[in-house]
Parts: sequence; structure tokens; C-alpha cells
Amino acid sequence: MNINDVYFGVIGGSLIGISAIGLMYTLGRIAGVSGILQAAFWSNEKSWRILFLIGLLATTSLFHYFNPGHIAERQGFPLGLLAFSGVLVGLGVALGNGCTSGHGICGLSRFSKRSLIATLVFFALALITRYVFHTLWGIAP
Repeated sequence: MNINDVYFGVIGGSLIGISAIGLMYTLGRIAGVSGILQAAFWSNEKSWRILFLIGLLATTSLFHYFNPGHIAERQGFPLGLLAFSGVLVGLGVALGNGCTSGHGICGLSRFSKRSLIATLVFFALALITRYVFHTLWGIAP
């Protein structure tokens, strides 16, 4: 592990925490990205949601621009499998009433039992999925 990876992780995690606190403090909203994305299309409060999503895309794009080799592009995954995976993630977000940002960052910081259970389920399934696809099936080792 490179020391820059540690710095990037600390800075990125701090920025996520600051943005979650800022959103809660200014608008009283939880920074759950899946909920923000969904409501950006079907809500009357679109402006702040769209700005939040633009901020996510802009900061990620800027990071990638200034550190071009740092974010590895996924290779070796069949396109159909990626599409199916996206559908499963969307289904999981709907069933869990939120995503890892809403439950894992905002929910856990509020000591929500429901968010603790959701986050444990998210990560347990991620570990199982990784094991099955990489170790058992050999897809994108």
C-alpha cells in the first residue's frame, strides 16, 4: 500500500463526512446518494439534489484528471454481468430502503439499529459476491 493511498483515503473520507454533516446541518437531510438520485427525478426539491450529484461527479472527475492512474478501470467483466449487477444493486437499495452512504455513513453515525443491520448485510453480501465471482468462477481475478 502506497502512503498516498492512505492520504487519499483520509482526505476522501473526511470530505464525505463533512458533506454529510453539512447537508444535515443546512437542510436537515441525510446524504444517502441513492435517495438523492431517485428524488432528483421525482421530487419537488430538485435543485439541491442535482447540485449534490453534480458535486459528486465534478470532484470525482477532478480527482481522476489530476491523478489519472490512481483509479483503476474495471476490465475483464462481461457487459451483461455488469448490467445484471447494477439491477441487483438497485434492487438491494430498494429493499434496504437506502444505500451504504445513507445507512453506513449517516445511519451508523446516528446509532440506527436498522442501518447497522443493513450495513452488515450489504458488506456480507459483497464479500460473498467477491468470493463467488473471483475465487470460484474466476471472473476478473
